[in-house]
Amino acid sequence: MSLYGMMRTGVSGMQGQSNRLGTVADNIANAGTNGYKKSTIEFSTLVIGSSDGYYASGGIVSDVRASVSRQGVIQYTPSATDLAIEGAGFFVVQDESGQPFLTRAGSFVPDDQGRLVNAAGFYLLGYSFANGDPSPVANSFAGLEPVTVVQQSMSAIPTTAGSIAANLPANASEVDPALLPSTNAAGAEYTNKTSLVVYDSLGGEVLLDIYYSKTADHEWEITVFNQADGTANTGFPYASGPIASDMLIFDGTNGQLDASSITSLAIPVPGGETLTLNLTKMSQLATSYTPGEANVNGSAAAAVKEIKIGQDGTVYARYENGTMQALYKIPLANVRSPDQLIIGSGNVFSQSPSSGDVYLGFADSGGLGSISSGALEASNVDIGEELTAMIEAQRSYTANSKVFQTGSELMDILVNLKR
Repeated sequence: MSLYGMMRTGVSGMQGQSNRLGTVADNIANAGTNGYKKSTIEFSTLVIGSSDGYYASGGIVSDVRASVSRQGVIQYTPSATDLAIEGAGFFVVQDESGQPFLTRAGSFVPDDQGRLVNAAGFYLLGYSFANGDPSPVANSFAGLEPVTVVQQSMSAIPTTAGSIAANLPANASEVDPALLPSTNAAGAEYTNKTSLVVYDSLGGEVLLDIYYSKTADHEWEITVFNQADGTANTGFPYASGPIASDMLIFDGTNGQLDASSITSLAIPVPGGETLTLNLTKMSQLATSYTPGEANVNGSAAAAVKEIKIGQDGTVYARYENGTMQALYKIPLANVRSPDQLIIGSGNVFSQSPSSGDVYLGFADSGGLGSISSGALEASNVDIGEELTAMIEAQRSYTANSKVFQTGSELMDILVNLKR
């Protein structure tokens, strides 16, 4: 082995252990950084060709590895906008310029515009419910926008969908066709009646009177009026005709809706939007009239009381009147090899040629983890492991320096032989 090669190998060892100490220092400094992923140094041999009777020393090559896929401990907090991922996946965030990144750092708070931003200044992105139930764009960040929660605003949600259930008595008498509610005649007759509260565009309550009238065996007329148009103490005649009317047809063998029957009724809510009322749970059995569960969406005007975030990533606004409105759905992103992502400042990651392409989906689907609200993922750094690695690297560095020092001393002896 040449003395020059010996010294070069010692330098290679010192450089490798210096890199290792650098990662240890960074890991210890970020032991309290939420979502931080520790870095390590992996060594591989550097071999230089040798020949019989002659050994050429090589050295080591160091490669930085980030433990991105290693889960950190979940720690719970009192803030609903603190988010942690249990399992695979990353939040999609963007900087001030709109450049998207991936992160596991979920300590989000609203800024002066209500946008959720984390401690490093990155804005959380999600899909808005403004255009209906969102679906992820699997291979692109298109459609994502900053999640905005403005808690001071008032909101009224008009009713657009609902369902109603009831059992209509199969043995009821038929109503005279001339006196059916749909005729809106004075003294109109009906078999059963119920009322339903819905909301107009300004959040005002609208009471709907719903009449069920048997017209023939297994056939019923369903008629809807605006209660505000009814005659005091009687209802009929209403100031204006029914706002919706149609026929329910039941199967005489099982009492459920026949295939030829309607299963929903479109009801234009006065001052509001069209309510699609689901009727699939209606039945006709030989027992008394039995009203079932009735549900509608929409709400009266109210201020946002708090923000709730579900495990599937849906961001809800909870209003003072107790109603909930879905605002955004937070997707999760992932790559085939998370440990090969490029690490950026602010605890963010971006795609690399070795990581594979970024794909998006929703929590608890497609192998992605779940989202916990009121929780943060701690750093995955173990201080005990880092201190042990620091001592090992220190001793290895010292040993390699001794190799270099010995080579230098021998080189002096060789030079002095000429004198």
